[in-house]
Amino acid sequence: MTKQQRLVQCLSPSGLHRMAYYEWGERDNPRVLVCVHGLTRNGSDFDTLAAALCGHYRVICPDVVGRGQSGRLRDPAGYAIPQYVADMVTLIARLNVDSVHWLGTSMGGLIGMALAAQASSPIHRLVLNDVGPLIAVDALRRIAAYVGADPDWASFDEALAYVRQVSAPFGPLTEAQWYALTESSVVRRDDGRWAFRYDPRIGEPFRAAFVDRDIDLWPLYEAIACPVLAIRGGESDLLAPEVWRRMGDCGPRAKLAEIPGVGHAPMFQSAEQIAVVRDFLLSA
Repeated sequence: MTKQQRLVQCLSPSGLHRMAYYEWGERDNPRVLVCVHGLTRNGSDFDTLAAALCGHYRVICPDVVGRGQSGRLRDPAGYAIPQYVADMVTLIARLNVDSVHWLGTSMGGLIGMALAAQASSPIHRLVLNDVGPLIAVDALRRIAAYVGADPDWASFDEALAYVRQVSAPFGPLTEAQWYALTESSVVRRDDGRWAFRYDPRIGEPFRAAFVDRDIDLWPLYEAIACPVLAIRGGESDLLAPEVWRRMGDCGPRAKLAEIPGVGHAPMFQSAEQIAVVRDFLLSA
């Protein structure tokens, strides 16, 4: 049950681009779980969870365009949910399956929500990790302050220290886990310095669209028909408690789970956190 990197070609208004994805488990397993990361992260964030679940699923973890090993868009205006949804439809077609289960962290949850709300959606079970149909402007401004920043470091250890600082809301992780999350997120440039492995321009459409008002997606959420699990980091500033509770009362009436001691967002690095996802996905 090893991790295999593969590529799929996708189309945007500015041309073709490649999307990398990681595959775990048996390729002929009809049960497919798609795991999609947050705004500045990558598909390797799910390595621990994928290793734990690949006996049940063919687990697919894409690098959303502009991140990780995927290509970059010629026009940064395309770094938005409609393009990401289109790319995921292409990916699911490549997998040659009629339905999938979906786990989305933050941005990955918004992509999943947008796709699950469509008529005849291929998503038959949806996990929203620390994201919901309403995101307050204060949280958006916090994200806008760092998304698309292009810092660099003289050494990997400096990059590791930076990732630990800015990603402290992920909660208590081991030294090995912080190392792995950093290793997949940075790259050594030709000049010998280290930098993030994403296109800094991903922040441009985000700042242009979302820094002066809340994101309200309640009509989208209420159109979802499949079973939903809404996970909240107990100290999250992105998924407010009142929004999370309302998700259990309207639309698909999500099952609710909260992970204490974590902000935005749970990273499924522990057996306890993985069990929350596994038990929901495999329940009858």
